[in-house]
Amino acid sequence: MELLIDTMVLRPYVFIFVAAFVAAGLSDLGWRRTLGFALWVWPVAWVSEFTSTKIGVPFGSYHYTESTRGQELFIAHIPLMDSLSFTFLAYAAFTLARAALKGHTTSRVTLTIVAGLLMMLIDVVIDPLAVRGDQWFLGRIFDYAEPGIYFGVPLSNFAGWWLVGLMGVGGYLAVAGPAGAPNARLWPGVALYYAVLGINLAVTVWIGEWFLFAAGATLHAALGILLLRAMRMPAPLETSTRQVRERAIEARFD
Repeated sequence: MELLIDTMVLRPYVFIFVAAFVAAGLSDLGWRRTLGFALWVWPVAWVSEFTSTKIGVPFGSYHYTESTRGQELFIAHIPLMDSLSFTFLAYAAFTLARAALKGHTTSRVTLTIVAGLLMMLIDVVIDPLAVRGDQWFLGRIFDYAEPGIYFGVPLSNFAGWWLVGLMGVGGYLAVAGPAGAPNARLWPGVALYYAVLGINLAVTVWIGEWFLFAAGATLHAALGILLLRAMRMPAPLETSTRQVRERAIEARFD
């Protein structure tokens, strides 16, 4: 418990985002589904990090320096705050995907693929910045076995993030069923996605990584335009028996 408190003091930004995830999830999915989402995604993320540090799958080969051991909580050799971050990032991507696809599809497969993609795209800013953790308050907490071509990050890392997003969101939907009621509040989760993105972009400016900032900002500006266009597209008529049945199921969780 003492180490958990020390972790919260050392990494307050992580727990602020966790609190934002809980608040957004409660107003969107309800407490049971929010808890279920966290209890599924966090172990998926932890196992993925553990296997990556051992055999290089799925993120590529890297190791944690453990320079903060004794200052924050580790589960085996994985910092709690790192695997815990995947929970709110996966939820934020999941919510943004639902907002973009709302009214256009009821396919869980499509929703899962888009959510995984959105989770991977936010890491295009997060991981290159984390590699430079010694230049800001994160610290140098890990190193890749071989520096990658994208600002020191191997492309396998981004494939791994997409896979974890697919497993996290897809596994949750497979067990929990429909994504939520038609009138679910999506904007807090969308705001969480862009709050994380905005803070990471701000830190790139703070440490003078202008090329990383330009790459991330340009990518997400283009993505934002695509998402807004998707949100504004008129929804097709939904008259199939399956769609009617799914809407009836969703209404039960309203």
